[in-house]
Amino acid sequence: MKRSACLLVMVLWAAFAAHAQPVRIKDLGKISTWRENGLVGYGLVTGLAGTGDSSRNKATRQSLANMLSRFDLAIAADEIQSRNVAAVMVTASLPAHARAGDTLDVTVTSVGDARSLAGGTLLMAPLKGPDGKVYALAQGPLTVGGYRYDANNNLAQKNHPTVGLMSGGAIVEVGMAMAGTRPAIETMTFVLHDADYTTAGRIADALNARLGPGIAEVRDAAGVEVQVPESFRQRLPAFMRQLEALTVEPDRRARVVVNERTGTIVAGGDVRIAKVAVSHGDLRITVASETSVSQPALVRQTGPDVRTEVVTNTRLSVEDRDTAKFVPAGGTTVAELVQALVRMKTNTRDVIAILQAIKAAGALHADLIVQ
Repeated sequence: MKRSACLLVMVLWAAFAAHAQPVRIKDLGKISTWRENGLVGYGLVTGLAGTGDSSRNKATRQSLANMLSRFDLAIAADEIQSRNVAAVMVTASLPAHARAGDTLDVTVTSVGDARSLAGGTLLMAPLKGPDGKVYALAQGPLTVGGYRYDANNNLAQKNHPTVGLMSGGAIVEVGMAMAGTRPAIETMTFVLHDADYTTAGRIADALNARLGPGIAEVRDAAGVEVQVPESFRQRLPAFMRQLEALTVEPDRRARVVVNERTGTIVAGGDVRIAKVAVSHGDLRITVASETSVSQPALVRQTGPDVRTEVVTNTRLSVEDRDTAKFVPAGGTTVAELVQALVRMKTNTRDVIAILQAIKAAGALHADLIVQ
């Protein structure tokens, strides 16, 4: 328990030591139209050591028969009996500025009853976007972070062997820049990762001070509308370089995040607690049972009522420990409160319960997030 308390204090003070510092605008958000696009495809993984789909999986047998027909091999799907092949789904994300020839990371997941994809190789699988067009082709050996071996009713398994990864396993065939013509951009919206009016206002002020008045205007807590100057409309990368290089000091909401499973508490340095009285006690009840044997005095006497008895004696004790009481002064921070509780040898779960009670009392001026 002492170790948990020390870890709790270290996490708190590590968070408090990081004061608000200027941050680049590019780290606070992104342009609204620039996003990744999901790709999905269907394929076959071959080369498995008897851990592929069983013969009951008709989709795998039909897919294998269709693939062999491309190589002038006419084999009926019902005649295929192989457990070295598995039907899989292939997923990837296409970045907003991807170009033909770029490589993508690919995730391969089994859709049949394969036991493991370890040692398998994905055959060429087209990856399509939501519009049904092929944007990338995936092929290559899989990396599986697990295994599964079974024999004679003995099973050994680690992690999920039916999911594999391919680092750079897909090649982009059609980049986003080639997918369609883009009109000249005159206005763009910068979207914040964490919506906040104060931060959005500071971003707009920084852009107006650097690029000229009226360039940026706050639309809501999450969006800043930016007018692209006419001199930069044909040189958008140069404008974005200036925009992303600007730094502002972001504002943040007061939050306290507690994880009850791990006993971790993280709070910002501006989280304060109003004047409040805290009383925390511990009532311990102990029930002890003692079993003894009662032997008759006349061991030689016999009869239906003469026998050995087992007697259980129960003792109940109630211990009410001294109640910990203290009154934090006005303006106390969460760090000071937790430090005081740790000095009183309060365990982590009790600290979390106290913070929840203070929040319910209206004295904790922050959002309490319990994970």
